[in-house]
Amino acid sequence: MKSIVLLGSTGSIGTQTLDVIAAYPEKFRVKALVCAKNTQLLKEQIDRFRPEAVAVEDADKAKLLRSLVKIPVLEGRSGVMEIASMKADITLNALVGIGGLEPTLAAIAAGNDVALANKETLVTGGELVMRAAAGKGVRILPVDSEHSAIWQCLKGDKKCKKIILTASGGAFRGYTREQLENVTAAQALKHPTWNMGVKVTIDSATLMNKGFEIIEAMHLFGMPVKDIDVLIHRQSIVHSMVEFFDGSILAQLSYPDMKLPIQVALNFPERGGTNFSPLDLTKQPLTFEKPDYRAFPCLKIAVECAERGGAAPVILNTADEILVDYFYRGLIKFYDVPYYIYKALDKLAAAEFHNTPESIRETDARCRSYLLSCLSGR
Repeated sequence: MKSIVLLGSTGSIGTQTLDVIAAYPEKFRVKALVCAKNTQLLKEQIDRFRPEAVAVEDADKAKLLRSLVKIPVLEGRSGVMEIASMKADITLNALVGIGGLEPTLAAIAAGNDVALANKETLVTGGELVMRAAAGKGVRILPVDSEHSAIWQCLKGDKKCKKIILTASGGAFRGYTREQLENVTAAQALKHPTWNMGVKVTIDSATLMNKGFEIIEAMHLFGMPVKDIDVLIHRQSIVHSMVEFFDGSILAQLSYPDMKLPIQVALNFPERGGTNFSPLDLTKQPLTFEKPDYRAFPCLKIAVECAERGGAAPVILNTADEILVDYFYRGLIKFYDVPYYIYKALDKLAAAEFHNTPESIRETDARCRSYLLSCLSGR
């Protein structure tokens, strides 16, 4: 039986992970859980899955939960890190934001395989993480549907010619640059396929999410950026493809349901036997088209940052996080997002950068300070 530490248990990926675990009571055991502040849902999860310990980042919420349960309830960032450092067969990291990087490194240091759903881990610290994993002999198991698809197609063989990431196109697929000038966050949040949180849904609408996935794929599969393509695939049935040197292409198809890539990661090297969402290929045609880089410049910026390396991906990640929040609150417009990302890159990307957690934190802090000062006068 595999023991699972789940970081981010009350979010969308976390709750679906627990659904998968519940489908395999003979195979998986929840060892520990972490959440930010939703202790009401965490209490229900404790009662159902009986972990050995939990951590709540919000200290006040942790104190309240501690009075309601009999297991250890750790609190704050130190509590999160203590849980992340627990020995287990798999640590699934579904935390949100750059705060997920150091828990990933802690799980690797503990010798755990890491099922990774935290994009920021690889966007900001990809080289660091992959080097640490190789040094400890642990596996990074992708949970994003696109990277899971690539991983399944490759079956451990990394000798392919090209990776083809598919993108739904988000809420604004097919829009021209002129049509996008005055779109709102409310419009951006109407994703045609996936049910996701605010940040990822808006990133999908700007295509920044796909840009982040290019950076992730570069690190996960050791592929240069020039060999990673993007195609808009509106139906979200083909989750990604791999082209080999003989011209053949392998694709992974499934209904858009995150339980499948979660199940693949947790069951590896075996395959699970639960079909959560059957796929009927007769329901709709499958179409593919090239992205419009003029209308969606965030995708181009992400590619440039991947090629540039150093501090650039960290600045990209931090700037996007701040700007998505500003756009969501109606304080900036759609094209202010790429404008201010470029502004931050021009100002900060040339600074000295060391590929360490400390340097990543410092770059993140500098970018936050600079961008917030730029935006304060708006």
